Amino acid sequence: MIYLHDIDPIAFSLGPIKVHWYGIMYLLGFAAAWWLGRSRVRAGRLPGVDMNGFSDLLFYAMLGVVLGGRIGYMLFYATSEFLHNPLILLRVWEGGMSFHGGLLGVMAAGWWWTRKHRLHYFDTLDFVAPLVPLGLGFGRLGNFVGGELWGKFTQAGWGVVFPHAPLKDVPAGLPTMEQLMSAAQIRQDYAAGLLDQYARHPSQLYEALLEGLVMFAVLWTFSMKPRARYAVSGLFALLYGCFRFLVEFVRMPDNGVYLAFGWFTRGQLLSLPLVALGIALLWLSRRAPTLQPLPPTEDKA
Repeated sequence: MIYLHDIDPIAFSLGPIKVHWYGIMYLLGFAAAWWLGRSRVRAGRLPGVDMNGFSDLLFYAMLGVVLGGRIGYMLFYATSEFLHNPLILLRVWEGGMSFHGGLLGVMAAGWWWTRKHRLHYFDTLDFVAPLVPLGLGFGRLGNFVGGELWGKFTQAGWGVVFPHAPLKDVPAGLPTMEQLMSAAQIRQDYAAGLLDQYARHPSQLYEALLEGLVMFAVLWTFSMKPRARYAVSGLFALLYGCFRFLVEFVRMPDNGVYLAFGWFTRGQLLSLPLVALGIALLWLSRRAPTLQPLPPTEDKA
């Protein structure tokens, strides 16, 4: 059944403050990481680190996600807008976050935290990797609720009509349904089946499933047993790179621009290094030591 996207991106208002679903999804992602991370700390999956140390790590990672994700989006996908109005960088609540930028932010935060605790950098990344996918899944749900990052047109029965999307698969700037018709007219035409031809792949939900639920199930199960250093991080990079590359085939490229071949997108370009990194890390793990669980000697939580 074709679905009309008619979701208010604002969850609720507190006076002049409007709380967006997008922000709530990020909070849910951080809450999931905190809950899962505490169980891994108790199991001694990061020897020598107690709950306070983990809380510091999560705080740094949160900063890395927000700052790296927003800066990455501006640099990778909205350079001209950023140069025209640098203050747009602060409008995080409107959406516009880059996974690749967020990943670099988390890696930088992990490096800083690791130096303070004198651990091996990849032991930290291996610990963090299984905590990330649920946050990715919540973020993609936030994209869907916000009606952004829509997919290409589809004849599939589960397509979604996004009123925010341009009427044709062309670069941004063309009118959307909302600009040509009133909300009442859109609902009326949808009920009459006149908008079925504008149904698109709900690529945000595809990514929520693959990058969120599937990646979490695989990584969490894989990391339940002690693994050689680099293995968990490598599997994370490989899975995300492959899943993102595949979904890009049914997702509209950012700004409607393909980089090459009439199908190759910037998202695919940025995912290829992750695939290569994942393969390299898994190869290195073949001869790397395995970190054995050691419950923290002190827990001040």
